[in-house]
Amino acid sequence: MCDCHEHHHNHGTKMPALLRVFIAILLLITAIYFKLTGFGEFLVFFAAYLIAGGDVLLLAWKNILRGAVFDENFLMSLATIGAIAIGEYPEAVMVMVLYQIGEYFQHKAVAKSRKSITELMDIRPDYANVEINGKIEKKSPEEINIDDIIIVSAGEKIPLDGVIVEGQAVVDTSALTGEPVPRQLKPGDTAVSGCINTNGVIKIKVSKKFGESTVAKILKLVEEADSKKAKAENFITKFAGIYTPVVVAGALILALIPPIFVDGQFGVWFSRALTFLVISCPCALVISVPLSFFAGIGGASKHGILIKGSCYLEALSKPQAVVFDKTGTLTHGTFAVTEIVAEEDITPEELLELTAKVENYSNHPIALSIKKAYGKDIDSDEVTNVEEIAGMGVKALVDGYIVLAGNEKLMQKSEVKFEPVHESGTVIYTAKNKKCLGYIVISDEIKEDASEAVRGLKELGIMTEILTGDSSAAANYTALMLDPDEVYSELLPADKVQKIEELIKTKEKNKSVIFVGDGINDAPVLTRADIGVAMGVLGSDAAIEAADVVIMDDKPSKILKAISIAQKTMEIVKQNIIFAIGVKILFLILGAFGFVTMWGAVFADVGVTLIAVINALRALK
Repeated sequence: MCDCHEHHHNHGTKMPALLRVFIAILLLITAIYFKLTGFGEFLVFFAAYLIAGGDVLLLAWKNILRGAVFDENFLMSLATIGAIAIGEYPEAVMVMVLYQIGEYFQHKAVAKSRKSITELMDIRPDYANVEINGKIEKKSPEEINIDDIIIVSAGEKIPLDGVIVEGQAVVDTSALTGEPVPRQLKPGDTAVSGCINTNGVIKIKVSKKFGESTVAKILKLVEEADSKKAKAENFITKFAGIYTPVVVAGALILALIPPIFVDGQFGVWFSRALTFLVISCPCALVISVPLSFFAGIGGASKHGILIKGSCYLEALSKPQAVVFDKTGTLTHGTFAVTEIVAEEDITPEELLELTAKVENYSNHPIALSIKKAYGKDIDSDEVTNVEEIAGMGVKALVDGYIVLAGNEKLMQKSEVKFEPVHESGTVIYTAKNKKCLGYIVISDEIKEDASEAVRGLKELGIMTEILTGDSSAAANYTALMLDPDEVYSELLPADKVQKIEELIKTKEKNKSVIFVGDGINDAPVLTRADIGVAMGVLGSDAAIEAADVVIMDDKPSKILKAISIAQKTMEIVKQNIIFAIGVKILFLILGAFGFVTMWGAVFADVGVTLIAVINALRALK
């Protein structure tokens, strides 16, 4: 294939490439002005040719030795050496000069796009401040251990994830989330690496080593984003691999068949064959299509959306259904106890205390809300044999009694007699020795932009569903507020996977099923869906690892932005493919019949590539 990514210039400085072009043009003008002839003419033109295109010839030779024959360097070398062989010295020199100029501007355009993306993700911390023996020392973030205390002053980046232990600050999260709204941090709050402290001094107890920190994971995602190719990129790779040998064969046929069977003018047809070779290089495709995807991924990162590869960007552009988890995705996941209903032989306060003891070891948002409502310290010695039952609740021994706290499924599985209730929130039943003592209602607030997300997707003709392990009452309340196409409640993680698989089986060809979630129990579903979208910074590590797309804040409406960016990127990719192939075919026909000279061929090749590259860069916006 035409390996157009491997540029042969040394662009470390601007002068060498441009200086070579300038000297070659001076020699060309000298030869023409003084009307040199004979060996002197050849010597000056050949010197100009080597100065302008020596590196092209060298790289072509190296590629031939390693088996990569049909690339752009080979095509340019073959065409220009042929031009010299038939005495078209000025054409040979100008082909190399124009090619070098085009390559220079093309390289600058690609470098600009990479710089833009690098600047968007300029979140890697340079150092971490550690207090040692009363003095602050700067250390590499990689040297910091878990539970170390680091100090972050105003204007500095937070280098590692941790918990605020002292001080307050307002942090700028825009590098991660794309949102300009700052966050207020106080003792006890989680500090996320990559954010910038805008005021105050804070001390942070490190909770993750640098390699596991949010900023390190983001940088890794961005670095690996171009490793998973889209179908369009794979098509171009295969196309170039077949196309280039075919056009070389076409040039050979053009040079031999017409003069033998038509008019005998070998020189004319040989010149046309050389022009045909120059036109044939598929650089516009090989460069602009991957660059379009790269720019699209960079444009998405500007909005706080990390896409792990171009194949996922392509799949994002054609969704048939978007399926949401409820808690923490469409709702804030910040539960609060809103009602306590106890049986006659226990008070509401006693019911809350007993439930809080059972939930003491759980970090589930529901458990945290119950412990927060109880508000007292719990003696861990009172609670033993704690067992979390996925999708149902918790079982434990409290003062020697078997106590259950969970949903209807847990009560039914444990053969507890109870009266099911239907509330707008999540209902947690508590039972002691298989006797139901009452229930606690916990409500979760729907996110401000959740309705916008569901409504926007439906307006695009995309099916929306909610899958949740929550009660039917809580799920139906959410459905009433958001109006999705379908809602399924009281699902275990395996049930969610089954629902996703059913959707995948019935989807249209070339369409995708997207799942959006944030919890650790969503990891299997995120992996099974065509596209798994994790609610990033506030989501679990497992969800981020399993997902194909990471939304760096907790706004579900960002899925609309991600789909929009993906669709616009794919439009640009298609435009470049159609434009490049169309112009190539037109000029190949014109070149074969002698309507385009070799100079025009270079303008066509370089011009098409530059236009396609500039068009690709629109995806950054």
